[in-house]
Amino acid sequence: MEETTPFKNLHSREYHVHEKEVRSVAWNFTGSKLASGSEDQTVRVWHIEPHGNGNSVELKGHRDSVEQLCWDPKHAELVATASMDKTVRLWDDRTGKCVQLAELSGRNINIAYKPEGELIAVGDTNNELTILDVRTFKPIHKRKFHYEVNEIAWNTTSDILFVTTGKDEKGVVEVLSYPSLQPLDSLMAHTAGCHCIAIDPCGRYFAVGSADSLVSLWDISELLCVRTFTKIKSAVRTISFNHSGEYLASGSTDCFIDISNVQTGRTVHQIPCGPAMNSVDWNPKSNLLAYAGKDNINEGIVRIFGFTSAG
Repeated sequence: MEETTPFKNLHSREYHVHEKEVRSVAWNFTGSKLASGSEDQTVRVWHIEPHGNGNSVELKGHRDSVEQLCWDPKHAELVATASMDKTVRLWDDRTGKCVQLAELSGRNINIAYKPEGELIAVGDTNNELTILDVRTFKPIHKRKFHYEVNEIAWNTTSDILFVTTGKDEKGVVEVLSYPSLQPLDSLMAHTAGCHCIAIDPCGRYFAVGSADSLVSLWDISELLCVRTFTKIKSAVRTISFNHSGEYLASGSTDCFIDISNVQTGRTVHQIPCGPAMNSVDWNPKSNLLAYAGKDNINEGIVRIFGFTSAG
């Protein structure tokens, strides 16, 4: 590759955790647990040891595919899930029980915690954005969009909510003030729909992945594009910054995950993978990358890249 990286001699390990395709993976904020949501209607939480072994807890209750999940940013045992069964659930992995449930009007596909942990944003297939109060698990804001709405994310200071869209058959990122949800800007980011978004943990940038096969990097304070990543040749489906903000992982329908240097835009490593990635997520404390997607051989597998041996 173009430059020396810490990834050259590292390996992936497989965890056979679900009966059907895995839709989402996410680490908790301590980096000690990995959750996965699947079309088999279940959630698995793994306690991953430093050497790669782990034990899991199954969370059952959804009646349709678990499309996306995210961890409480302040409580390492609470994970929220968005499902096509029109519910959002909050789980305590210590007991394996659902502790909160919200029944919404649409089939839920995207979910994001506010950095302070008191609110959750949810997007559905009807292109409606709902903000839930975590204490009551009741909606406090709703906003309907008249075009395709995809992944959502707050900035690190929680006063801006980014919404990726396919507005006017283009890739537009709507920038909303929070808590008013009033529009601050509409960023013409891509030539096709924007599918995914990731926030740099250092608070400098956000990245957007698009159906036009590009990933764009934006200055989060100036709302200006500073570079694009061009190695991927198909629709970008999932992206994630590593814990230092130095590297960006991107998954697509290409048979590899691209890892690029954020400052140079150059690819530093590629991880071979199946025909379509659904989710990538860097561990918040180390260079371990969890990933999952379609697999022609074995369904229901979660992989973690970054170990010194294949196990």
